[in-house]
Amino acid sequence: MINRILSLIIFYLASFSLAFSQQESNAAQIKLKMDKLSVLGTALYFAAHPDDENTRLIGWLANERKYRTAYLSLTRGDGGQNLIGTEQGIELGLIRTQELLAARSIDKGEQFFTAAYDFGFSKTHEETFTFWKKEDVLREAVYLIRKIQPDVIINRFPPDTRGGHGHHQASAILAKEAFEAAADPKRFPEQLKELKPWKATRMVWNTANFGGMNNTSEDQLKIILDDYNPLLGYSYGEISALSRSQHKSQGFGAASQRGTVVEYFDEVAGKKADADLFDDVNTTWSRLGENTQHIQDRIQQIQSSYSINHPEKSIPELVQLHTEVKRLKPSVYRDSKLKDIEELILDCSGIVLASVAAQPNFVVNERFPITHEVILRAPNTTVRLTAIDQKNIGEDLPSHETKKYTGEKTYSHTTQPYWLVKPHSLGKFEVEDANFGAPENLDNPKTLFQLEIAGIPIRVERPIRYRFVDPVRGEVNQPISISPVLTGSLSSNQALLEQGDKKMFTLLIKNNSDQQQSTTLTFKQSDGLQITPSTSTIDIPAKQSKAVAFEVSNPNDTEKSTIEPLLDGQPIAGFQRIAYDHVPDITWFPPVKLEVKRLAMNNPIKRIGYIHGAGDLVPTALQNVGIQVDILNPNQISAATLQPYDAVIVGIRAFNVSTNANQWYPRLLRYVEDGGTVVVQYQVNSRMSTDQLGPYPFKINRDRVTEEDAKVTFTDPQDPLLNYPNKITAQDFEGWVQERGLYFTTEIPKEYRTPLTMADRNEKQNRGSLLVANHGKGKFVYTSLSFFRQLPAGVPGAYRLFVNLLAKNVKN
Repeated sequence: MINRILSLIIFYLASFSLAFSQQESNAAQIKLKMDKLSVLGTALYFAAHPDDENTRLIGWLANERKYRTAYLSLTRGDGGQNLIGTEQGIELGLIRTQELLAARSIDKGEQFFTAAYDFGFSKTHEETFTFWKKEDVLREAVYLIRKIQPDVIINRFPPDTRGGHGHHQASAILAKEAFEAAADPKRFPEQLKELKPWKATRMVWNTANFGGMNNTSEDQLKIILDDYNPLLGYSYGEISALSRSQHKSQGFGAASQRGTVVEYFDEVAGKKADADLFDDVNTTWSRLGENTQHIQDRIQQIQSSYSINHPEKSIPELVQLHTEVKRLKPSVYRDSKLKDIEELILDCSGIVLASVAAQPNFVVNERFPITHEVILRAPNTTVRLTAIDQKNIGEDLPSHETKKYTGEKTYSHTTQPYWLVKPHSLGKFEVEDANFGAPENLDNPKTLFQLEIAGIPIRVERPIRYRFVDPVRGEVNQPISISPVLTGSLSSNQALLEQGDKKMFTLLIKNNSDQQQSTTLTFKQSDGLQITPSTSTIDIPAKQSKAVAFEVSNPNDTEKSTIEPLLDGQPIAGFQRIAYDHVPDITWFPPVKLEVKRLAMNNPIKRIGYIHGAGDLVPTALQNVGIQVDILNPNQISAATLQPYDAVIVGIRAFNVSTNANQWYPRLLRYVEDGGTVVVQYQVNSRMSTDQLGPYPFKINRDRVTEEDAKVTFTDPQDPLLNYPNKITAQDFEGWVQERGLYFTTEIPKEYRTPLTMADRNEKQNRGSLLVANHGKGKFVYTSLSFFRQLPAGVPGAYRLFVNLLAKNVKN
């Protein structure tokens, strides 16, 4: 039992730490890698988002069947909800990218992306393709298929309503078209300068029984997933749970499953499989069309003679195998297996290579020192370190002795994620062809170590890390970033100004370099605002920041404008670092801009209490219009603590993330009875810690209106909610972003007024977006409208309506 637990811990820690730093393989992992040398087969899993993939199947294909297994996620999941923080849009996509990489480090698949942007929930593939540039996304999918040459392509979804929403359907349509186009030399012929057409043997749909829809049937291809891999110390259900649980921002923590599992597959294209996914696929070395029996024999010898206590004894045979494989004609498998063999030689040698920087950030064109650490831990093994980057070393490494070498680095560009370098559309990032498929920047800071082991030259790249010791987490290795010399941040990125209004803002300019910087601040704007002062000359000492205040006024009743601060005439980049314990720190440099919109609003609300649920930016947005927001501890609320507030707001998904809403929520309803106003934002109808959603029972379904410009109808234009303190009109629903609302209400009692109805095109009007009821002396509001997106986006009409929800009035 102790060995079993130890094996699980070693596997988990070794796998998970790959997301943060390079780790050498343990003896069991080396054995698994050796076993994979015999197999020349590739599977590509194809879906729309992070968390769509079948982690159990990926883990089984990669570790039990030992195929090269990849997951292509068309998007980075930018349009989802975030259960762990306030990041939305691009920043959420950055988090979910790293969560996918953490998942792959556990199930041992590879991760790829296209440049499609997750613009939010879409009900049909037709709508999806109006945002995604279909031909561009198809081109990238074809590129990846031609590059890795999968034998089997596996869809997560079908191309119709059985697949759920539009992104899922679109992924299946694109997969089928890519399957066919990759084999056609007339499609995307420019790729053939580098690649060649590739015809996968088959495409299948990995059917499933979830979400209330069972798409499996006994006449489909059935594959039994073996339960347990002793080298990993896990069943594939356990590996799947660990992998899937990395999607923490989506709240996808999963329980382990043990025991044999059956996966079902429906035929889509190519040769039909009768018994196995890889029917009619030659996965031996003979598929290369050369005399390779001696290679297969040598691999079997390496596998049979492997000593788990002395992996270094396998090095001579691995070196000979490397020589024999290198003699083969270049091909995808020849080249990938050479890399695998080199990795095994390094693993068996017990070599650790690391490059460590003294701080987490440096600036462009700055020369900074690096310490390189090299240790050879295998006995009786000769390894020569020939060079580090361009510096010749020429030393044989001693065993069990850490050697340190110093070096310097300079980078002429920032580490901005490559898909964010250029402005993007609502449906797609603009990326260079060289980056197709890559989960991260290919040119992030790294060191090239050149070694010679038993006469074989091996080149190894290692990322440069910033290393520190955290009192709780222990040693932590984080990626370094390269930033602009000067970066900036605004006290607010949104301004809502009526004609004649003025407001003060602060631009904090940070000097990230070791030298004092002098610069001139000016402003670029699109229309009609007045900025005072319009020019400032600023000196900023090294590694310090300076705050510059300026006033923006709206004398000309400008409806919309963008203010862009400039330093010496150039746009300013921000400096955003996203830090969570389960992924590496993420740094990016968004443009610094102030979006100004005209807002004519009566606002009697002075102070509100806010109960957080999943992270959102509604409190900050309300503060931007002069409302004091106090974050409440729900366990400490009482009649006395609630008395000072004009209203109390319950944040999105509070009933889902709180474990005891059934205890504190009744106190809020008593507050309403006593004359208070409570506004509850959208909740999800699963894993709720209360079944009392309001003073009168109603239910939540999965209905939503995804078209942000969907027509909104007022069922009673005289309803107080639409008239006090602001008169709400159709104009207030203009300029909404991503969606109208989500997880609407149903089975609504007569005690609730439903002043709004709305629907996506060709759908029935839905009245479940906004409920309001008198309860005792007060007012209760439940809303599924996506204020958590609209208010941070500065949508004026959303502010006007939200204030109406909060307001007390004699007619409510």
